[in-house]
Amino acid sequence: MRQIGSLPAEAQARLFLDYLLSRGIRGEAESESDRTWSIWIRDDDHIPEAQSALTRFQVNPGAPEFRKATAEADKARKAAAEDLAKYRQRIRSRRSIFPKIGGYGIGWLTFTLMLVCFYVAVFSKLGADREWLRNWFISDPQNMSGRPLPEIINGQLWRLFTPIFIHFNLAHIVFNMLWFYQLGSMVEGRQNALFLLAFIAVSAMLSNIAQYFYDGPSFGGMSGVVYALAGYIWIRGKYNPGSGLYLDRQSVTIMLIWLVVCFTHILGPVANAAHLVGLVVGMVWGGAAAFFAVRKPE
Repeated sequence: MRQIGSLPAEAQARLFLDYLLSRGIRGEAESESDRTWSIWIRDDDHIPEAQSALTRFQVNPGAPEFRKATAEADKARKAAAEDLAKYRQRIRSRRSIFPKIGGYGIGWLTFTLMLVCFYVAVFSKLGADREWLRNWFISDPQNMSGRPLPEIINGQLWRLFTPIFIHFNLAHIVFNMLWFYQLGSMVEGRQNALFLLAFIAVSAMLSNIAQYFYDGPSFGGMSGVVYALAGYIWIRGKYNPGSGLYLDRQSVTIMLIWLVVCFTHILGPVANAAHLVGLVVGMVWGGAAAFFAVRKPE
């Protein structure tokens, strides 16, 4: 959180914060010893826009864009409160089954998909038993027909999705499951299991197809879906704060640095195409969802 300036009176500070909220910018006002009110912005990405607005407000706090801010902020607060109430209701309905760890209770779909990943990891001996995994790869690595995706063309459509359950070492599955637990639980809690299932299906299919054409069939991992979830939460939360989804700046930075580092191949074989396509799918979906959410009719 960073201070961007100050205003001479509490009433002006509250009005300006209402304006920021109506624009999807979260801020706070703090009383100072000289009786002025400092303005703080939570998300660094919003600082340039907030500073520009503060400059205009200091010149003319009675401008039309600011006069209507309170009513618009009230609508934003009401929408956020309704969304939070719906989220709490969903969490209460499953709290007796799934324990709450961290900020969100783990949803049944997130929990089930994690169990499938652990099942595949155990019986494939963390990817060492390639014979056991032949039906889980997007295409049988021993198929030498030369045609693209021959099994899928012949009706084995599950192969479009099953590579996300394959992991090749302990670090691979632990890293992916930690991120999937946090991000999947957030989306399932804030939205619902049906949405999460559709999102995972689309992002898994597109990222798996991209990785197949980039580097062949012998790949696996939940990381394409994880990147899609991260991209979705990042962009949806940034442009539609009322969604209740949020990915902090540090996590976004780590995600992008990791994406670049993996492309250097210093970490060995990595499903880079799946990562990149997953991230793009998530960002586009998040941007579209935010666009329609903030423009929906009253």
